[in-house]
Amino acid sequence: MDYLNTLTHDELVSFFRRKKAEISCMEEPHIFLRQLRDHDLVPEDLYKKVTKRRIRKRIEEGVYEILDSLENEGGEFVKRFWSCVFQDHILQKYPVFRALRNSIQDGPFRNYVTLPNAENPSRRNEGERQGKKQAQTKKAKKRKMADKEADEDKAGPSSGSRQKKAAMEPKSSLLLHGGKLLVTCGDKRGTLDTDKLAKGEKCICSEDQWFIPVEFERFSGKGSCKNWKTSIRYQNTTLQKLIKDGHLKCPKNYKRSRSKSPMVCFSSVKSSNSQSMSSRETDKSSDEYITDDEEEEEEEEEEEEEEDSKRAHLSTLLTLPVSCGSVSGVLYKSRFSGGSRSKSIRTEERWFTPVDFVKQELTLTDRHWKKDILCHGKTLNYLVKKKILQIHSVQCSCAVCRPGEKEQDNDDVCYICNSERNLVFCDKCPRAYHHHCHLPTLQQEALRGTWICTYCVFKCNQKLWIQMNRKGAMNSPVSMNMMRCEYLLLFLYKADTQRVLTDDPTKTMGRCTDVISKPMWLNKVKSKLQENKYTRVKEFVDDIRLIFKNCQTLNRGNKSGKMMAAKLKMFEQEFNSVFKIH
Repeated sequence: MDYLNTLTHDELVSFFRRKKAEISCMEEPHIFLRQLRDHDLVPEDLYKKVTKRRIRKRIEEGVYEILDSLENEGGEFVKRFWSCVFQDHILQKYPVFRALRNSIQDGPFRNYVTLPNAENPSRRNEGERQGKKQAQTKKAKKRKMADKEADEDKAGPSSGSRQKKAAMEPKSSLLLHGGKLLVTCGDKRGTLDTDKLAKGEKCICSEDQWFIPVEFERFSGKGSCKNWKTSIRYQNTTLQKLIKDGHLKCPKNYKRSRSKSPMVCFSSVKSSNSQSMSSRETDKSSDEYITDDEEEEEEEEEEEEEEDSKRAHLSTLLTLPVSCGSVSGVLYKSRFSGGSRSKSIRTEERWFTPVDFVKQELTLTDRHWKKDILCHGKTLNYLVKKKILQIHSVQCSCAVCRPGEKEQDNDDVCYICNSERNLVFCDKCPRAYHHHCHLPTLQQEALRGTWICTYCVFKCNQKLWIQMNRKGAMNSPVSMNMMRCEYLLLFLYKADTQRVLTDDPTKTMGRCTDVISKPMWLNKVKSKLQENKYTRVKEFVDDIRLIFKNCQTLNRGNKSGKMMAAKLKMFEQEFNSVFKIH
């Protein structure tokens, strides 16, 4: 690029100033902007701001803003700019820079640098003559191109130009069968049912699944595009272009228009090549950009789909995470039917009615449970209106709503096995247990009067225990650490929701002993602990580690094996916390 060294900074800046608008109108400027960023010609924050834009007009404004900032930096930056954009990969991508480089090399750019001066008529006349000469040259080129196209048309349908135009036109006769199109998005292929598209239904079938266009876009890994009309294509033509040209039609707001009567959705492809080519040139930019109205429609559609998805998900849940300021808890739908009268929100310490739960947030002055309690950012009032939560009438006489009925302060299911009936309730916390699920196993004599579960006893005593090292913890007698061992075993029972570690694997898995030499399971550890067969904590811990080791051996190479490794790590961390190992 030695020719740049022959020019002054003022000449390069003046030429740059007059070409900013032309440069900012380029197609797909993202590679150009990355080139500027890589050469430290655009600040990172400005680069990110412009590249996040989706509307073509706003992108052009952003590019012009970047060029303005470059001009303000001065001549040295402008010279670096020209060196940067005159590199081969940029010249191949953007014809505008090829033309500008030729203008600089051949010299006519000086007509832009030095403007006509009223005090120098000869220079003005010379500029006018140069301009006329260039106009005549362009007209001659146009006439030659017109003559060439006429000759090619005479050559018949086998001519290269005609074949090229035909190739760019969607070939509906090959892939359209009974209102169905073969479409692609990313690396996924599917069949688009145009009738279902018009009705706003799930219209794309891929891998034996039906999707609406937005879902198919996400399924193909293109969800970040957030514009299915441009990311889903038929024969390298976007659905947006087919819709705009009248070949396809769909509801403006896909979700809201599902109940409307179906529209005619696919017309015959235009046969005139000249009309198709002119339409393609006119709408060339519409494949990559969307208008302000289209973007608003897409955003509204996507927001509504997300809302519908969230509501559907919340409707399937039995419990909902709720919060009020800094206070958090879990709302149980089965208990909420009494509304403000029912103890339906559980915290670690106890059950609350919605009214009492709001009172736990001391910073609130004007408390109202329907608007102050939130679930995933939505108020309880919103969840009731959307029928995610149900409130019974005041006259309802069910077990939850019955007037005067003392509501339970404890859980409705066992804390360990998550099943109902014959429960024993802790008088200090909300937990409930079956006799055989608790450790130690509950005897009727122990339940007379006030009864406190092992979790609560452990929590009260933990504050009194001193720190230990690992060797000292392992060698300490089980008899002096029975509560800690029982707590750890309850912790494992609670974590084993699928009951994989609980029962004898030799009874549930065939030929188990062919793989593992010493089977071990939680119920056996529980029996040995209650029968005082462990003398040192190390023996108890070794049996638990053996359970995880056996499970990893039986599930080597699959997800269950990795899950067991994670659970063993979780147990080790809990062990360190329980024994206060430093």
